Amino acid sequence: MGIVNKNDAFYFHVLINFIVMNTAKERKAIDAALDKYRAQLDTIPDELFTETPPGGGWSYAEVYSHILQATLGSSINLERCTHGNCEPTSKGPTLLGRLVLFTGRFPPVRVKMPAAIAAKMVISKITKEDARNLLIKCRKRIDDTSGIIKNAPQNARNKHARLGMLNAEQWFKFIRIHAQHHLKQLARIRKKFQNA
Repeated sequence: MGIVNKNDAFYFHVLINFIVMNTAKERKAIDAALDKYRAQLDTIPDELFTETPPGGGWSYAEVYSHILQATLGSSINLERCTHGNCEPTSKGPTLLGRLVLFTGRFPPVRVKMPAAIAAKMVISKITKEDARNLLIKCRKRIDDTSGIIKNAPQNARNKHARLGMLNAEQWFKFIRIHAQHHLKQLARIRKKFQNA
């Protein structure tokens, strides 16, 4: 491997931009995921919503608490990037961050939330009404931020604890990836209760 020339750098940049973002497509997928969270909320029996499933793990309420808080927090990071309220940097996503953004999903291994995020985001057993209200807030934040992404400077980035320095487009894509990921967790919880 030799020194990267200007053409290689240009094509790499084009490839990264192609991989990273299609705002309309991501928005549609985020809306679909939030629709699924809202629909599933009505199908979960009230008495099971806050109950820890057999074999342990998060309850439905804790998953809703986590995903909705994370969506709100990620939308704040996205907005900071769009308004240039973060230091411009040439640093980008970590290797894991690039992999997640490229594939559009998390690797098929379970990982604990980073301690830095866990300290900021208290996961609690919220009520169904709390979840409904948080879903409304998330939709409002997505509405407010999706239209301003295209104007965000590419080098305005905020740090994600595991994925590295993400720009506005990458934060938006992360919101979708993260929301879809936890829908699978709701399915696992449902299965645990069915098999009990």
